[in-house]
Amino acid sequence: MSRRLSESFQARSRTIVLILLLGLAALHAGCSAERRKSDAELGLTPQQAAGRRVYDAHCDSCHEPYSSSGKKGPSLKGLFRHEYMRLSGLPANDDRVGDIINAGRNGMPGYRQAITPQELADLMAYLHTL
Repeated sequence: MSRRLSESFQARSRTIVLILLLGLAALHAGCSAERRKSDAELGLTPQQAAGRRVYDAHCDSCHEPYSSSGKKGPSLKGLFRHEYMRLSGLPANDDRVGDIINAGRNGMPGYRQAITPQELADLMAYLHTL
């Protein structure tokens, strides 16, 4: 009888371990977060690096910089690689993007009072790297 209990315990232990391993594998497979690359790894100039800090402070909570998935707002990956912005259809150029950053649009607040003209220029330089 004790041998039967021991075999049953071992079988249950193997099952629990297998379930835990499968759960960990599923968590790992669903994890899309990558280590954040440094400014040097991204090859950013000093102005672009300054723009990245502005982005981190004001934009990152709503916009993904390096992923096509969005947060509250659309991803900004490849923003200037197309003639028009994906969601709005507006031209993807410095003037239009700068206007949106300053004045806001569709639930996005304007940042004219929050960032300086130099910070906007730095931010635009960084956005061109995405």
